Amino acid sequence: MGLFTRFTDIINANINSMLDKAEDPEKMIKLIILEMDETLVEVRASAAKYIAEKKTIQRQITSIEKTITNWNAKAEVAVQKNRDDLATLALKEKYKNSEKLHQLTDGLNKLDEFLSAVQQDGERLQEKLTEAKCKQQSYVLRQQNAEVRLKVRSQAVVHNIDEAILRFERFQQKIDRVEAEVESYDLSKPKNLEEEFKSLEAQTHLEEELANLKKKVTAA
Repeated sequence: MGLFTRFTDIINANINSMLDKAEDPEKMIKLIILEMDETLVEVRASAAKYIAEKKTIQRQITSIEKTITNWNAKAEVAVQKNRDDLATLALKEKYKNSEKLHQLTDGLNKLDEFLSAVQQDGERLQEKLTEAKCKQQSYVLRQQNAEVRLKVRSQAVVHNIDEAILRFERFQQKIDRVEAEVESYDLSKPKNLEEEFKSLEAQTHLEEELANLKKKVTAA
């Protein structure tokens, strides 16, 4: 049985509190990271599924738009030939396909909402996973620190105590620098703005094309 029962459990989890209560914090943090990794895979799989569905709907929309244009052209030819009966039939087909187009467009909009939510979940989960991995790294550093302290104290019996303390302090400073580098990495880690802007541009382009299509259909 996993540590978490659902995605929100992970997002709302207080990792520090869980580790404080754990009998074996190092083992616990490994389990937490493992489950977060597995959940992140599931979130990404859901995103891939929605993206595939979106592409399918977009292809269907493109096909129906061509069909609508074709029936509209047929209706115009029929009117020119004084065949109102054929023009009426053509317009009926155009209307039927326009209804399909509306349904597909509505479905695409909802799919975009789902995809956006999944992407946000992925980002939040990634942040939580990064937090857990930083915590795990702190355990590694603490263990190294303890080992060095033990070694220094054992050597103090045969070495000058002042020299031993000085060595320990230098090593402690080294660990402090490593911890500082870890913290600075977390603070300075660049966000993938390029992908966010690409997604925004693609969405804007889609909305513009859809608006133009609606105007064209209305004008016709």
